[in-house]
Formats: sequence, structure tokens, C-alpha cells
Amino acid sequence: MLLLLVASLLAAPASAAPLLKPGSQGGDVWDLQYRLQVLGMYQAPLDGIYGTKTKQAVRKFQAKYGMPADGVAGKHTWRTLKRVSVNRSEMQLLAQLVYSEARGEPYVGQVAVAAVAMNRLRSSDFPNSIAGVIFQPYAFTAVDDGQFWLTPGKTAYRAAYEAVRGWDPTGNALYYFNPHTATSKWIWSRPQIKKIGKHIFAK
Repeated sequence: MLLLLVASLLAAPASAAPLLKPGSQGGDVWDLQYRLQVLGMYQAPLDGIYGTKTKQAVRKFQAKYGMPADGVAGKHTWRTLKRVSVNRSEMQLLAQLVYSEARGEPYVGQVAVAAVAMNRLRSSDFPNSIAGVIFQPYAFTAVDDGQFWLTPGKTAYRAAYEAVRGWDPTGNALYYFNPHTATSKWIWSRPQIKKIGKHIFAK
């Protein structure tokens, strides 16, 4: 089932952003509410109804990212939102990445791994979806060796959530590696930011 989900996320073409405004209803509104809730901007129930609280949350998001705060979720709002947030399926993938790559690390180190994935999502140098970031060839060891498919624990979900919410203990790192096992000259050449647990985080 999860393999089918990943395949659909990777194969899905870039669809036109839905224009959502007060009165809109349905799955796209639920997705919008979920993303804004994870970002801490929407505290009401996820009901798929674009009401006053959804409009207020959209306006708050738009103001934060320098857009006209009209409370309408159009093309530009969606483009930015998808660069800084995840939907429910993508949160699952992010938690799996955390668990498979960093389950033996301290909690801050687990958040750091998720933060690297989110930093890549925001960067124009990487794919523009979490699925694309995670499954980019040779990007993560756990994907290559199959550990990615292990079932994540609650801590991994919490770490993923906090990274999406904005906690980045890495200082905007785009890469990390274990200095005891890394043999790539290229990864050693990256400007290093800090060490958290067993991983060195780099630009």
C-alpha cells in the first residue's frame, strides 16, 4: 500500500493549484487546513470547509511570506505553501526518513535529519516535493539499503512534525554524513556547520 502511495506521489504531474476561498469545500480545503495546522497557523478542526478561521489562517500565512493577505488560496499561495509544508502522506514519508536514518540519534539529531529534508524542499537546487527529495537517487542511504521501509515510531513522527513546524537545529544544512563511515571526498568538501550526535551537518 505504501509503495503505491509513493509511486503515485512521484508520478503525479504538477496540477493546477486549486483556487480556494470562503465557501469552498472538499479535499483540497482539508489539505490546506492540514498544512496550515502543522505550521501552527490553523487551530480549528480539519473539516474541509473554508470558513472564517481558514481564511484567517491563510491571511496569516500570506502576510508571513510577503504576499497580499487577501485570505484567498490561489496559485502563488499554494506554490509557497508547498515549499514550506507537507500534506499528510508526505508527513508519513518524512517520519519514515527520520526513523530509518536517525533512530539511534538523540531527539535533536532526529529533528535535524527532517530539517535537512525540509531545507532541500525549500531549495531550488532540489526536487519540489518531499517524495522527490527523499527518493532522489543516492540522496539517502536508508532508501538505498531498504531501511526506509521500516515502521517509524512515535518519536520519528514528532521529530518530523517539529521540523515542518520550523525547528531547524542544523543552521540551514542541506547535507549530513557520519564521519566514521563517509568515504566520499565530495561530502567531506562541503562547508561544515555543526555536529549533532553522530552526524556532521553541512551546506
